[in-house]
Amino acid sequence: MNSTADLDIMTARELTRIVLAKEKLFILDVRNESDFSDWKIEGESIDIINIPYFNLLDGVDEALEQIPEGTQLLVVCAKEGSSKFVAEQIAEAGRTNVHYLEGGMKAWSEHLEPVKIGELHHGGALYQFVRIGKGCLSYMVVSSGEAAVIDTLRMTDVFEQFAKEHGAQIKHTLDTHLHADHISGGRTLAVRTGATYWLPPKDADEVTFDYEKLEEGHDISVGTTTIRIQPIYSPGHTIGSTSFIIDDQYLLTGDILFIESIGRPDLAGKAEDWVEDLRNTLYNRYQVLSPDLIVLPAHFGKVTELGDDGRVMAKLADLYHNNPGLNIKQEDEFRRVITENLPPQPNAYQEIRQTNMGKITPSVEEQRDMEMGPNRCAVHDK
Repeated sequence: MNSTADLDIMTARELTRIVLAKEKLFILDVRNESDFSDWKIEGESIDIINIPYFNLLDGVDEALEQIPEGTQLLVVCAKEGSSKFVAEQIAEAGRTNVHYLEGGMKAWSEHLEPVKIGELHHGGALYQFVRIGKGCLSYMVVSSGEAAVIDTLRMTDVFEQFAKEHGAQIKHTLDTHLHADHISGGRTLAVRTGATYWLPPKDADEVTFDYEKLEEGHDISVGTTTIRIQPIYSPGHTIGSTSFIIDDQYLLTGDILFIESIGRPDLAGKAEDWVEDLRNTLYNRYQVLSPDLIVLPAHFGKVTELGDDGRVMAKLADLYHNNPGLNIKQEDEFRRVITENLPPQPNAYQEIRQTNMGKITPSVEEQRDMEMGPNRCAVHDK
């Protein structure tokens, strides 16, 4: 951490390590109340309060009264400036161990933390990239000098650097579906690396660019040892949603099945039409797969879904016991739960879908603003 007197800068990476290690931290969030209520930093050992910046312009006494003495303090705002000002005032008041978040919540939203999921049977490994501030998950298969990236996020330089560090050339980028909560980096990464970009054709009716059709029955190989990426057509979140079985060990479920919930079918405005597809995927197509497969979703909704070292994963058999979305016995009850109790839709989801179709090309800053906030791809993400 960089330090000036009693004021420190904390990076998004350092904050991520604190959250994953379940270290104690007290956060003062100085954004306005509505932004804070919509989306905040969470962790098992995180205490957080919200006092809007404008309430602290004439002094930080209100904050000092609520911040315990001797605690490690992090002040947070949207972009950095307001939090730095407030943190300086708190440090000048005599408090120590005071930090502000470099880049604010925008930086928190964009940080990716790579974690190793496991070794592959025929050589190589599978990695998960945890976008902890947004709840998004990407994956990279690395084997024999080649790599494939699944559900690539917008920050493509992270994937390029990681592949380089592992001596691999990115050969494939794949999207499990047309995303509505975040901007896909799959096509951009494919262009930058010369890789092939794969997308389910049933989600691609309106796309404006070339792609390879991602369809069941057409396996994709990575590396000379032939690690198989086996597409499994699994509609319900979108009409084209496709899962992957990798190396006969891992089931990448996209936004169909999460650790504590299931995917919502309404982000293309077709909840009533797609709810039957969703139930069929969850209660029939997945049921015939090996119960020992390790489920790896494209999102998580709560910090309680983060396991050891931040991994988000669970055995398929365990989810059929514990996940509420997989235990709704009656079809009419399933339809009611899925169509009547959905959380608010993701921020700017229509514009994000248009971007992922290639219909609009927002600037980098516009893309950052579009993605601010939680993902809300799960039925139970309130």
